[in-house]
Amino acid sequence: MKKLINIALICLSAFALNSCMAGKFMSKFALQPEVHGVADIERTRHKADSLMPGSTAWYDSLKAKDILRDTWTTSHDGKKLHACYVSAARPEEAAGTAIVIHGYGDNHFVFLYLVRMYRDQFNYNVLFPDLQYHGYSEGDEIQMGWLDRLDIEKWIPIAHEIFKDDFMVLHGVSMGGATVMMTSGDRLPGYVKCFIEDCGYASVVKQFNNNRKQSFAFIPPDVLQSASLVTRKNFGWGFWEASSMNQLAKCVLPMLFIHGDADDFVPFDHLQLNYDAKIYGYKEKWVAPGAVHANSYAKYPEEYTKTCANFLATVKKMISDGTYPLGN
Repeated sequence: MKKLINIALICLSAFALNSCMAGKFMSKFALQPEVHGVADIERTRHKADSLMPGSTAWYDSLKAKDILRDTWTTSHDGKKLHACYVSAARPEEAAGTAIVIHGYGDNHFVFLYLVRMYRDQFNYNVLFPDLQYHGYSEGDEIQMGWLDRLDIEKWIPIAHEIFKDDFMVLHGVSMGGATVMMTSGDRLPGYVKCFIEDCGYASVVKQFNNNRKQSFAFIPPDVLQSASLVTRKNFGWGFWEASSMNQLAKCVLPMLFIHGDADDFVPFDHLQLNYDAKIYGYKEKWVAPGAVHANSYAKYPEEYTKTCANFLATVKKMISDGTYPLGN
């Protein structure tokens, strides 16, 4: 009997050690990819042009004319953060301000198609930051939108101070979409009027579990708990708290949800989970048929643009009609 107990203890110890090692690996693999930040700028410039040809030439042209500028601030935890900003095509008639938020492993370059949409087609001012561990911003790890929301909440008043208008929309794609949803549940200034999220995940746990099943199916789901504990010890947050759905449950401001029905990276069913989680206030959703992850605009640029424009117009009509929420 004693021998059996000893064997069992050895097996349990080996399992615990393996689980711990797998947790450390997963945390580092997911949150600290080796190539990131400034070292990855060129790849993301090419990606921006693949999503909308001519994007970086447009960016470089405005930069050369000093119309598109850089700005910096300090994060919630003392890191140096970078963003770009550009005024509306017709600044004296600006329709509002958009903050455009990029996805996992990307930076401010990648979603220039949204910056161009807001500036050139909607006549909005735009601020588009690098999240921590991306682009020119500092940071020790990818924050998966959870702590990024605190940095976005530092950029919001900066954008307002630069452009000085009273209609602001937050628009994010993929991890940027999750960042938008996670921000939406916090108390924000009254000039933040609405949100657009594109293919954001319902929670970090759900997203990482899907990634595990796709790439590391031989690793049991228990590794998520271990990886979360490692992340909390190293970076001060855990996977289970990082939930778009929990934050959406507190959101009262209008939101547009976008997702491609062929998305298997952030599974399509996350759209309905997120949509249902928002129980207060106005909401819309648009499904892009056949679109894979973060590809809804590239596949349907006209429909995407029209859907966003109509949503913003609806929110503004709600404000003028007096049916808009007072705030959160």
